[in-house]
Amino acid sequence: MRTPIPLLAGLLLAVAGPLAAQTYPSQPIKLIAPFPPGGSVDITARLIADPLEKELGGRIVIENRSGASGNIGMEAAARSKPDGYTIVLNTIPLVTNKSLFENLTWDPIRDFAPIGMIATSPHVLVVPPKTPASSVAELLKLVRANPGKLSYSSAGVGTTFHFCGEMFKDATHTFILHVPYRGGGPALVDALAGQVDMSFPTLAAALPHVKAGKLRALAVTSTARSPLLPDVPTMQEAGVKDFQFQQWLALLAPAGTPAPIVARLNAALNKALVTKVVHDKFEAQAFVAYLTTPEEAGRFIASEEKRFAKLIKTAGITAN
Repeated sequence: MRTPIPLLAGLLLAVAGPLAAQTYPSQPIKLIAPFPPGGSVDITARLIADPLEKELGGRIVIENRSGASGNIGMEAAARSKPDGYTIVLNTIPLVTNKSLFENLTWDPIRDFAPIGMIATSPHVLVVPPKTPASSVAELLKLVRANPGKLSYSSAGVGTTFHFCGEMFKDATHTFILHVPYRGGGPALVDALAGQVDMSFPTLAAALPHVKAGKLRALAVTSTARSPLLPDVPTMQEAGVKDFQFQQWLALLAPAGTPAPIVARLNAALNKALVTKVVHDKFEAQAFVAYLTTPEEAGRFIASEEKRFAKLIKTAGITAN
């Protein structure tokens, strides 16, 4: 009796996965960074490449495929052969671009196999000295007494600054004017100058200005206080119920990559994340390593995709 061809193909794949993992990697692994050099994604890719190489015993080659808010690099990764020799590192655009761009050619859930999360970092609600508020409660009182008159700066439409600000408005049922800039630097410059009333920068960007007394930190957006600003409450401690917003980074492979290879990459990633060099450099950037299994990473990414889709629809955010 002959074995049906589809069943035979399935059996061959079931055997091939573990066998491939035993010899993996036998050639260089391409790590796509879908943003230009110098940003958090590129910096993180270069930071983890060396310890990953040591754990895997193979070479990691970083390829910057930037453009279209990360879509070019993600499309290239999604269409790559699912053999473990192309992986991709991304942050929040992984889950927001589906809602921001019409006719997106890749899907964050359908087209990728999560390897693991890498790190997280909170944002910070800051105000310049001219804003007469020393707490979130005082700021909300000021906002509600002056509807539509107070403003916040962001690094541009669809950036984490922007999403954090809109999430704050949604959680507090307030209206604050969004003033987008071309990058986080200009957004902070005008916050420092008092041209806007508040901003929601990353902790790393805000920290030196807070330490210098040039900006007042009212709350961090993580669920726990940051050891870098231990006296600054979380949003939840400040009275904004269930508020949580963090920048994060994740490592993924194309969908269909054999599970044993994904597991091998996950184990190597988690070992790399606890090395001293990675810990120290993450700390300098206000990041904390986030160790997960591939399944945990998948559940987190899926929940973030749903959460941001709702926010984008509610706030009417578009990429145009």
